Amino acid sequence: MTWQLVREWIECGGLGPFPTGLGEADRKAVAAELPGYLAERLRAEGRWHIAENAHPFRLAGAACLSGAAQVAAWLDRRELREPEQPEADAAHILAVLRDRKEEWRRDLARRLVTGLRAGRVRSGQTGRPGFDLAATLAIETGIEPPENDAFVVGWLWHLPRRLRGGDDPLIDVMVARLFRAEGVAAPLVHVVDVLADLASEGRIERQALIDGCTARFLTHGQGRDIEPFVRLWHRLRPTTAEVFVLDLARALPVAAAPLARLAADELRRYDEAVGLTSDLFAETVGALAFRPERKHVTTALQLIAKATPDRADGALAALALVFGHDDHTLRARAVRLARKLAPHATPATSETVREAASALPWELRTQIAAVYGEVAAPLPPEQPVPGTLEITIPRPEMPPPIVSTAELVTALGSPPSFRPQDVEEVMGALVDLTHRDRAATVEALRPWWLENCKGYGDRLFNLPSSFTVFNPYFLLRHCVSAIVSPEQSVEASRENAAYLRENGRYYTQLDHVFPARVREVIALLESGRTLPVLLATPTTPTGQVDAATLVTRLERLGDHEPLPLDFDQALLRLPRSVDPEVVARAGKLTSPAGRRLAAWLRDGGLADPIMDCGIDAVIRTVSYETYRRIPAMHTRMRPAGPDLPASIAGLCSLEPKEYWGGLSDDMTWWPSIMPSHREVIAAHVLECFAVGVVLTSRTRVGVLTTLVQGDGPVGRATASAILTAFGDRRTEGRTSAVDAMKILVARGEFAAADFGWALAELVRADVLKLARVTPALEDLAFSGAHRETWVLLAEAIPALLPKEGDRPPTGLPDLLKVAVKAALMAGARAEIPGLAEAAARKGGSRVTLEARVLLDAIS
Repeated sequence: MTWQLVREWIECGGLGPFPTGLGEADRKAVAAELPGYLAERLRAEGRWHIAENAHPFRLAGAACLSGAAQVAAWLDRRELREPEQPEADAAHILAVLRDRKEEWRRDLARRLVTGLRAGRVRSGQTGRPGFDLAATLAIETGIEPPENDAFVVGWLWHLPRRLRGGDDPLIDVMVARLFRAEGVAAPLVHVVDVLADLASEGRIERQALIDGCTARFLTHGQGRDIEPFVRLWHRLRPTTAEVFVLDLARALPVAAAPLARLAADELRRYDEAVGLTSDLFAETVGALAFRPERKHVTTALQLIAKATPDRADGALAALALVFGHDDHTLRARAVRLARKLAPHATPATSETVREAASALPWELRTQIAAVYGEVAAPLPPEQPVPGTLEITIPRPEMPPPIVSTAELVTALGSPPSFRPQDVEEVMGALVDLTHRDRAATVEALRPWWLENCKGYGDRLFNLPSSFTVFNPYFLLRHCVSAIVSPEQSVEASRENAAYLRENGRYYTQLDHVFPARVREVIALLESGRTLPVLLATPTTPTGQVDAATLVTRLERLGDHEPLPLDFDQALLRLPRSVDPEVVARAGKLTSPAGRRLAAWLRDGGLADPIMDCGIDAVIRTVSYETYRRIPAMHTRMRPAGPDLPASIAGLCSLEPKEYWGGLSDDMTWWPSIMPSHREVIAAHVLECFAVGVVLTSRTRVGVLTTLVQGDGPVGRATASAILTAFGDRRTEGRTSAVDAMKILVARGEFAAADFGWALAELVRADVLKLARVTPALEDLAFSGAHRETWVLLAEAIPALLPKEGDRPPTGLPDLLKVAVKAALMAGARAEIPGLAEAAARKGGSRVTLEARVLLDAIS
């Protein structure tokens, strides 16, 4: 009877108070039934459903299970440990535990604290599940909570809320543990101000927080999660008397960036106010000089510039470290300081300086030798070693042919993201199977149509949009409707045509190509007519149509006239060279389309359009009211020959467009439209990138890796499109650009001179920042493409080197460093126009110094 009452209470979601007046026998009866009941509910409803309704199970177990270990284990079950409302849950459980013996409650408190784990914080929760119950029971029973990092984390998450209710009895114990616990960074971010305020009020000992931060710096200073402790330190504003400068100096060499900044600032502040000892000064500047960040080395040089003679040895030891830095400006500055301190150097320190100076360039090495004595000749520079070029992008594969209606239905059930070659194969099968036996095809497609087109399609067909008119997967649905329900399809076509008349101008030329072909097929199927075959269905993964296969398809058509756009698309998909025997076969075709194909093949196919790349300033929309001219790389293009079909001539014509004319979300399809003329497609891609990358960073940059796997010339349009993609703010976009370059290198098709030209043009027009592309070029060089990278840079550098008095492009010194590495790996010997003049300029600018290194490497 008692168990039935408790069970009904649980099944009602724990509404109302837990049944009262249960005796020992009643509790035992409930405890015997409860685990089995939970297991039954888990099997029937699943863990997640039980987890969302954990509270009544938790409360029943706390009230009726006998041992403290049993209760703790019950509350810590995976499906029960995170109640929806932890505060209310804790209050109800504490209420039913109040009649337990005090020693039993203390035992449970220890177990709950120890068992608390660093689990996730659920969305909408503030705090750590299980902490409320464990902490409150620990406070009520007066125990000192056992050591557990998860409990410390929970205490931090809950601290602001607990303080709103008055003082927190756990503060004194937990502050001492805070600086030793793992995983506290996330909650500490939110309570830095709270802890600092408590210290200023005297509730927490201020020095305890400062000492704790210092200890944390020494033990965890290398991790990024040190930042909240750095913030706490800044909030406390320690005086120079409170700062343990020796500990900060010890943490400095390998500290994470936030701590390194703090340590450098505090040590400098202490030196200015009190003065570091000579030994501590030496340790400080040595640690700063050892770090890779330029700003910390600069700080070391600033401190050394003010060094007194008694600090000379420590300062010179740090300067010797700077001699090996890869920044020539810092090395030159270190040499000047070393010469200034030379009169105060001990013999041992002078020897250290001479040894380190052997790594300096000749002119700096000479300056050291003039004051410290002869410097040993430098060891030969370490030759950078290129890697082996590896392509991680898989080659596309052709889908299996569809020869039956069962295979057709299976292919239609593929995800909406299937590839262009999959969609083309399905569309070809729809035409082929309908021609063979339309009635059987209708019967096979009807169940799929009822599930995927009728109810779903009715709504969408009556509301035409870019999805219904341009989305390939939806266009296939429309094809199926044209076969199964021509009446519905005709109505949808009428609505879509109206949408196109109104909105079609907002889409690029290439976005229209495939949808227009599908609408051509839809019109055929709606009319009740059929064709034996579509001509343009690809025979290769890149979208090409084998010429012999196309002749065979025209032979199958016989007297049937092909669909016009389908025929034009087939012509564009032909390979660039065709076997003479295939040309002869085409010459025997007697239909008008056959004669056109024969003439096309005899003339060598589509001639490459006339193209001209350059920077244009085109009006781009900034808002609805304002416009501005944005420089971007564009390709102007016109057909090379007359008498082309309008659909083909249009694709070979291009002029820079306004903002809306260059955007596309369907670029994945573009390479397969002209797979033998990728430079033409690249021109259209570049037009899109000129807007999408530069202004919106929403462009489908991943199209590049598909584009370069096609056929045909690779020139300035392809190079400009790939390099423009490095302006993408998304890492995956820039990665696609690097992958495209590697694919071209692996295929022996990397037009290095065109890439160099494009790089210079884009950087000079401020379309591309060198900081975005330089790391990629270094990666390319070390991946095995060092020769190609060198040719690219040798082409770009003359246009990027500043004239006398001009400001160099930002990042040029780093580009010159990459050029040095690429030249050494390639064994290059060359003359770069303007390089000797740049290297001969007076002064120690980074561009001048790097130009000298490059000149030496290639001479």
